[in-house]
Amino acid sequence: MKRKIFSLLFVTGLLTMNSCKDALDYTPKGVLSSSDLTSPTAVEGLVTAAYAAIGNGDMIGPIYSNWVYGSVRSDDAYKGGGGTGDVGEIDAIEHYNLVTPSINSFVTRTWQNLFKSISRCNVALRAVNSLSEASYPNKKTRLAELRFLRAHSYFTMKLLYKNIPIFDENASAEEILKVSNSLSNEESWNKIAADFQFAIDNLPSSQPELGRANKVAAQAYLAKLRLYQAYEQNETHQVVNINKTRLQEVVNLTQAVISSGKYSLSKDIADNFLAETENGSESIFAIQFTINDGTTSGRLNFEDGLNYPHGAPQYGCCGFHAPSQNLVNAHATDENGLPKFDTFNDSNIDLNTATVDPRLDHTVGIDGHPYKYDNTKPFSNSWVRDAGVYGNFHSMRAQQLASSSSYFKLGPFMGTAKNYDILRYDDVLLMQAEAYIELGQQASALPLINQVRKRASESTGRLKKADGTFASKYLVKEYTTTGWTQAYARKALQWERRMEFATEGPRFFDLVRWGIAEPTLNAYINKEKTRRTFLNTAKFTAGRDEYLPIPQAEITFTNGLYKQNPGY
Repeated sequence: MKRKIFSLLFVTGLLTMNSCKDALDYTPKGVLSSSDLTSPTAVEGLVTAAYAAIGNGDMIGPIYSNWVYGSVRSDDAYKGGGGTGDVGEIDAIEHYNLVTPSINSFVTRTWQNLFKSISRCNVALRAVNSLSEASYPNKKTRLAELRFLRAHSYFTMKLLYKNIPIFDENASAEEILKVSNSLSNEESWNKIAADFQFAIDNLPSSQPELGRANKVAAQAYLAKLRLYQAYEQNETHQVVNINKTRLQEVVNLTQAVISSGKYSLSKDIADNFLAETENGSESIFAIQFTINDGTTSGRLNFEDGLNYPHGAPQYGCCGFHAPSQNLVNAHATDENGLPKFDTFNDSNIDLNTATVDPRLDHTVGIDGHPYKYDNTKPFSNSWVRDAGVYGNFHSMRAQQLASSSSYFKLGPFMGTAKNYDILRYDDVLLMQAEAYIELGQQASALPLINQVRKRASESTGRLKKADGTFASKYLVKEYTTTGWTQAYARKALQWERRMEFATEGPRFFDLVRWGIAEPTLNAYINKEKTRRTFLNTAKFTAGRDEYLPIPQAEITFTNGLYKQNPGY
């Protein structure tokens, strides 16, 4: 049996934090603090609890699955479910209609859940610091792990809200209430980066237990942060400069990851989406989930629990997260096996005749195509909950088969013990490629992008129907040096990221980072609403909709210390 850090998960039961009016400074009754846990064994439990916290989101307060904030909010997917009124707050997010933030429990609950995870890190950091290295030989490593975890949560908050308060384990309860969210973009990025740098400087390259952060994971995460930081924004979120020094840091950090030899692309992209092949060569850092661990239902991912086919008898709920027609069309390839950058969305793809990128059938449930690699139960349009509103496509990457040992049904909702990848090697390759392109060294980006495309072209082994044929006509080829200008390379990189991470959530944040969210999403809406009339009132407003509003409850609690984001 693989040894995970959550073998000590029972400790986290003592540390559960409930929702409250003040997510920054709250001690639930009966919960132990760092002052109550002074032995090395107890402190180890606090560290484990901090790892657990990064997976402690929920369906209406997600903190790791970005199907709402990054996929539905982009051009990748529609909300789905039983019409626009079903979990209407996601419909508001899809329409960029969050101008009344006080009513948005999603936005508020995600903020609170992320700060709970930060609080657990700070509690554990204080406890670890109270011990000597003689009594606690793992002290330096655990401090570095906790700062990595804290940086992860702050990074997530930064992507979602931009203007956030940042404090460390040394801040008292009174001091926390005096920390504003008015740091400059550069200052806040650098504060988060300092935690990742500490992790790089103090973590080993390998850990004895699965799930623990290591030095290479910290290098990959700092590279991701510096890539976002390189695209410098003004106060209304416009990209005004691309910092070449930060891009070179991305190149150096990703090269350290690549040169380590610890990670590589899996042979089939499907390996990233199956519980049976989790923690493989491509997974750099993942939230670890468990099942059959002695608890009632295991430690499961329920954040994606609404997103199973509604009409399929093996599931039964709830039909959310429907891939958009735009995304399906984007998988079409031309006679050279390359994307149709400028014409892909002129008309709806004919899936019976068009050649497509194989990643389509790893991503989208399509009538008659194997669903989640099970050709004995092909996807059926009868499984779709509200085709009249959202069409017939269904998401698939985050779902697991009902026959999987990782699958668990709790009432109407589905959970899975499949780990949730935060950092993958494909992301590292494409981060480095992006940095090279923006540095004007696009020739160095070409083989990196082609590695990912080559793997995509070879990822067809699990896609055959029961009769041994393929449901789609696959054709993906690598780019050549001909015409590989910076502008073309940038377009190819942006396209590749969409295909490689489709419906996984990065899409919206990529568009914001590149400074193209407004033109891309309004062009998407203007075309898509001719296919899906529920989008008639949708409109992306530049200078506002790049980020979520600061929850009004938090502004009220801090007596106006927190300032609202522009436009809200």
